[in-house]
Amino acid sequence: MHTYNYGNITEALASLKEEGFTIDFNINIEEFKINPHDYEIVHIFRYEGDSNPDDEATVYGIQSKTIKEKKGVFVSGFSANSDCEFSRYLKGLTIKGHKGL
Repeated sequence: MHTYNYGNITEALASLKEEGFTIDFNINIEEFKINPHDYEIVHIFRYEGDSNPDDEATVYGIQSKTIKEKKGVFVSGFSANSDCEFSRYLKGLTIKGHKGL
């Protein structure tokens, strides 16, 4: 298991980009909506603000199960404004390496 300690979202996104996570699913939702079950979450980074809940966010590294080169990121906030169509799709994705009970 790998542990990553990024100081902020920008560092996490830069590292994921270096690993080939180039699709921005916040902008390119159609790329994901075509067949969401072909994707899995391979990285999750969660950030909490010091005092403001609006500073909380999660960065997801998402990869196609069938085309390993098709990788991207999605950034989701925890505020009431963060609910979007893509966030609802995330609930159905598998997390790579996660074993059920």
